[in-house]
Amino acid sequence: MNRTQWAWLFGKPFFGSLVRAFAPLRTYGRERVPLNGPVVLCFNHFSWLDPWAFGSVVPRTLYYVAKQEVHDNPLAGPFIRLFGTSPIRRGESDREAIRVMREVVRRGDALGMFPEGTRQKAEPGEVLSGAALIAVQERVPVVCAAIEGSQRWKFGNFEPVSIAFGEPLDLSSHPRNSKGYRAGSQEIRREIRRLWEFLLTTHEQGRPRVATPPA
Repeated sequence: MNRTQWAWLFGKPFFGSLVRAFAPLRTYGRERVPLNGPVVLCFNHFSWLDPWAFGSVVPRTLYYVAKQEVHDNPLAGPFIRLFGTSPIRRGESDREAIRVMREVVRRGDALGMFPEGTRQKAEPGEVLSGAALIAVQERVPVVCAAIEGSQRWKFGNFEPVSIAFGEPLDLSSHPRNSKGYRAGSQEIRREIRRLWEFLLTTHEQGRPRVATPPA
């Protein structure tokens, strides 16, 4: 195993326990994540809690990308790089980031992305084209997941948090150009929104232990 795999091997149960201790976590549809082969996982983003919540329930090593500002932090940067996280410059054509992301899926690993580009305040937002670009160019499936509750979570108010996974999306029919990437991004956005709305319903119903996200 490489360094990142070792880090996740020990970090996943540790941070998973912390997340569950301070943010009661329930997961739906986890079995939809392919256990092998290349995949792009796309998540909505409300809180700093989200990467650890998703990482603790995805059943494989997850290679995230994160904004350059986090990597520049003298404390957070080295720590997230230990877990295989690569930098990306928001709002720029970052060829090096794209090269790294393509390399992740080409070697058969799971690429984790927050395609909104930044944290949202209350509900999922617009999706940037980076995730769709990788999925379309490399012809790999996309699995979307939504999180609900973390936007209200804070110390002293341990809001219940839930995650729902969708079924793999095939974006290979889209052309390898900006029009195709925009269309793929809209598919991702709709899927994340649909999963998030499912979670709103489950929270209203008291978060049943068993529920199936929409197919």
